Amino acid sequence: MEALINYLLQFGNLNQQQINLITNKVVEKNIEKGAYHQVAGKIPREIIFLTDGIMRVCYYNNKGDEVTKFFFDENRFVADINNYNQGMPATEYIQAITDCRYILLSKEVMKELSMTIIEWDNIITKITSKALAEKVDKISLMMTKDATERYLSFLEKFPNLANRIPLSYLASYLGITQSSLSRIRKNIG
Repeated sequence: MEALINYLLQFGNLNQQQINLITNKVVEKNIEKGAYHQVAGKIPREIIFLTDGIMRVCYYNNKGDEVTKFFFDENRFVADINNYNQGMPATEYIQAITDCRYILLSKEVMKELSMTIIEWDNIITKITSKALAEKVDKISLMMTKDATERYLSFLEKFPNLANRIPLSYLASYLGITQSSLSRIRKNIG
């Protein structure tokens, strides 16, 4: 719970009463490696804060190939924010790559916190803006760099993820084959 509060405090101020309200409203949960937190076709009704483990966002392209779009590690919010906000069915899956622990904030809790904590919407807007900037960085990385540069950039941005996720997911994320990724890793030494 402390990790969530510390993260929120990076984006705005909360007094002890507000912190107590948040901690009383959220729920801690676990999910096993390989399980899906979100599946395509269902309307997302919650936001989670990952406290332990790694999750990924993936989808199936028009050829039926599974594509990894993004990774989330500890101390990050995980949400399909567009479909959550619009009440639309998700088009992507959110899967636990490792056993995970997270803090769940239901849509009802988010509304209650918004109506009760003056600074809440501002904090959430700042967090969302940061997440969108990270997505833009990822897109520009994929479009402007070759495979080796993309892998090196991934290692720079996520130094503690590369050894914790399966190579097949990392290769998919980088837009290359697993054998290409193995060759790149070998050449880098």
